[in-house]
Amino acid sequence: MHAVFIKVLSFFSAFLMLFLSPGGQIRQPLAAKKCPAYYGTPAEVNDLGAVEGFSHPYLAEEGTNGMHGNSYNTGAYTYAGPLGIDPVVKSRSMNVFGGLVATLMFDSQGRIMCISGNVVGFRLLLMDADTLEILCETRLPQRASTREFFRTLDFGKISNDTSGGAYCHLLKGDRPLIANSDNVIQIFYVDESAGAPQWKVEKEWNIAPFLPEGAYITDAIPDYEGNIWFVTRPGQVGYVQAGTDRVHIVSLENEEIQNTLAICADGVYIVSDYAMYRFEIGENGDPVHTWRTEYDRGSALKPGAINQGSGTTPTLLDCPRADGSVARLVAITDNADERVNVVVYDRDTGRVLAEQPVFEAGHSVSENSLIAFGRSFIVENNYTDTGSGFLEKNPTGYPGVTRIDMNADCTGCTVAWESQEASISVVPKLSAGSGLVYLYTREMNDDIPENAVAWYLTAIDFETGETRYKVFTGCGRNWNNSYGPITVGPNGTVYVGVFNGLVSVADGNR
Repeated sequence: MHAVFIKVLSFFSAFLMLFLSPGGQIRQPLAAKKCPAYYGTPAEVNDLGAVEGFSHPYLAEEGTNGMHGNSYNTGAYTYAGPLGIDPVVKSRSMNVFGGLVATLMFDSQGRIMCISGNVVGFRLLLMDADTLEILCETRLPQRASTREFFRTLDFGKISNDTSGGAYCHLLKGDRPLIANSDNVIQIFYVDESAGAPQWKVEKEWNIAPFLPEGAYITDAIPDYEGNIWFVTRPGQVGYVQAGTDRVHIVSLENEEIQNTLAICADGVYIVSDYAMYRFEIGENGDPVHTWRTEYDRGSALKPGAINQGSGTTPTLLDCPRADGSVARLVAITDNADERVNVVVYDRDTGRVLAEQPVFEAGHSVSENSLIAFGRSFIVENNYTDTGSGFLEKNPTGYPGVTRIDMNADCTGCTVAWESQEASISVVPKLSAGSGLVYLYTREMNDDIPENAVAWYLTAIDFETGETRYKVFTGCGRNWNNSYGPITVGPNGTVYVGVFNGLVSVADGNR
């Protein structure tokens, strides 16, 4: 009886996916009309210079190829983002039961390639970057967490699952690389030979036979030699060998990996809920860690975090020293009880170079990747007493966005500025072209109707930490960011994944 019930629910979910995608703008409640459309004044361009220092031989152009902009996971874009001049806000509703867009990629024609996920499944989409029109789509396999949600009606089963396509990457030649929920790593491409674009699979590797039951791939990404590395939440680390397609895999005993990995020419960087790792390929062909450094994982899971341990994806930085040399760094936050620390490691040795506590004591947690640029790291506070998912009626977060700067020889750090903006759950980004850091804040003040959950794209100055402007996007649960990222597009538009789909904000004079 139970199996029949699950099959009926799966059929029903497929029906919803096919027929209940509104395709229009995200719905606004009446309270939205009473929310101020804009705070602040337009910013002036402050070009910080190009995001430089690396170029991945197998990924598409920097800034277009994944959630964090590049394989260093810097969250920094050379592109100039909106300055807040006569802002134009657009949205695309993906499905009546959700549709949050996590990773945005951009092909060589400037079109969006992304995955939209809701309570019934994931879809790979090709979209017009200006109109947000869906040009073509294909469904991905349903995740085990979705089937478990139908059985238990526990939404946490879905919201805490980062497998099955939440992360993905764009290879050269406009080819998305996705690890689906069947543990099959696939390369897609757009076939336009028949006129209308269609998604097709170019190549795939079935990793399922190599994984223990219940292990699902979080992400897959090529290294600089073309080997495709992958990780699972239960702690498997592996890669598909370039040229032979042979699978090599090891397991971290009693450790969990909930974030994606960072890759550069000198290694593969992974953080578990206990330690920071650098991996390479050993003499026998298996993944081997060349160093492992434990961090303070705290004594408990904190409000706003997914697991006990670091919530950050490793962020790499080639830090320029005063003498002209470069220090190779990797940074995360730990999960120390009172105040989390930004922890900076030497990529060559795993030695801790700097630790900087951030945010208010007792209300400090970080669940998103750091921003890295120049000699700076920027970290956002994700601590919340209320929860931050779309089911929360009144999601509120504690303030805190901090920039720390490495010193002249990149062996220590100081706090450059602290902002009191409360960016509850978004993956923040930096536009080096405009000199602005983009956040997504829930605003509560006398101008906003009581009990209205009002969301704003918020821009702060990279140099000073001062808030420049805020643009109203929407009001209510559908506009809740729910841990989706901000993406700065090559067209000068900022995109925000929200529960019901995707939001874009651009200057009116663009």
